[in-house]
Amino acid sequence: MQNKQTFEFEFVALMASLMSIVALSIDALLPALPEIGASLGVSNPNDNQLLVTMIFLGLGFGQLIFGPLSDSFGRKPIVYAGFVVFIIASIICVTTHNFEMMIFGRVLQGIGLSSPRTIAIAMIRDRYSGNYMAKILSFVVMVFILVPVIAPTLGQFLLNFYNWESIFYVNLIFGAIIMLWFWQRQSETLVIEKRIRFKPRIFIDGTKEFLKYKHSIGFTFISGFITGSFMVYLSTAQQIFQVQYDLADMFPYIFASLAISVGLATYLNSQLVVKYGMWRISFIAVIAYVTISVLYVILFWASPNPGILVLISFFALQFFAIGFLFGNLRALAMQPIGHIAGIGAAINGFVSTVMAVPIANFVGSFVKDSVLPLFIGFSIFGFLSLLVFLRLKLRHK
Repeated sequence: MQNKQTFEFEFVALMASLMSIVALSIDALLPALPEIGASLGVSNPNDNQLLVTMIFLGLGFGQLIFGPLSDSFGRKPIVYAGFVVFIIASIICVTTHNFEMMIFGRVLQGIGLSSPRTIAIAMIRDRYSGNYMAKILSFVVMVFILVPVIAPTLGQFLLNFYNWESIFYVNLIFGAIIMLWFWQRQSETLVIEKRIRFKPRIFIDGTKEFLKYKHSIGFTFISGFITGSFMVYLSTAQQIFQVQYDLADMFPYIFASLAISVGLATYLNSQLVVKYGMWRISFIAVIAYVTISVLYVILFWASPNPGILVLISFFALQFFAIGFLFGNLRALAMQPIGHIAGIGAAINGFVSTVMAVPIANFVGSFVKDSVLPLFIGFSIFGFLSLLVFLRLKLRHK
């Protein structure tokens, strides 16, 4: 751990780009979900949500493999290994004619992409700590958010002029460019002296060490609650705007505008977090997250969907609160475990993702002809996050 307190633009941009491969693989596919489902013979439109949620399942489990390995063999080789898995998975996705095999390919994509996603967090922890780490993570998330701004529009463009398979090919090309940049410009952040000798018990030993830090555990659970409720939106956004509101042509632009709301909040967080601290900002953001969702539930409990401008306003406020949480929650969880950053990032990502997938699948199954179940999910899991935060706050000195 170098504990730097200086901003390095290329490092931040590269870490964000590594994580952005994940975002592009998810968000660019959103406009194509109905066409992929029709091509593969899906009869229930809600099953198309699995193309989004199952990649998160792979992201969760893959981290348990690549995170510990990176603590022993260094960060860079493990990123390359993950990208090879991603290539194989993408080939499966574009060549299959079976929906179940497509789901398998998406899970495998998630496993491969878990490497750059997890290792980026570990590399940031290798170089930074404290509130300044939260500042760097906020910048990374801010750049990362730019991908959802353009990804659905890119996906719609490729769908209009080519086919849904072309989205997977573009993802591969984008990933290859990032890998080349990473290979040429990024040095190894985990020096040999800091590496943990590889042994079969490395995951067990690392987990025992992780469990010693109650704050890391608590903020991992909060990440799972917030990510899970947000994942419901990701997996149902296409259905909400294209089916419930009949705004298929506007969907990429609506999705992009809401992503900007998250990006603006992460930028403000990067400017405020060193002064006010990630604890205080995160606590206020969780309160706002709960308040906004509960207000929607109260206003529209027995009503049909509100007008599109009202819905977008509520979504924008909800995601603005999320923007103050994504980077800070990761930083708070990683702060005590810099000595096991690889496996720590893996456990944090695994637990939060494995929590998020069933949350998204369960709540998403109720989002059929109303947006209300989505905001009920925001309310429930936001309230659970607040309870955990209050418990941790009592222990915080």
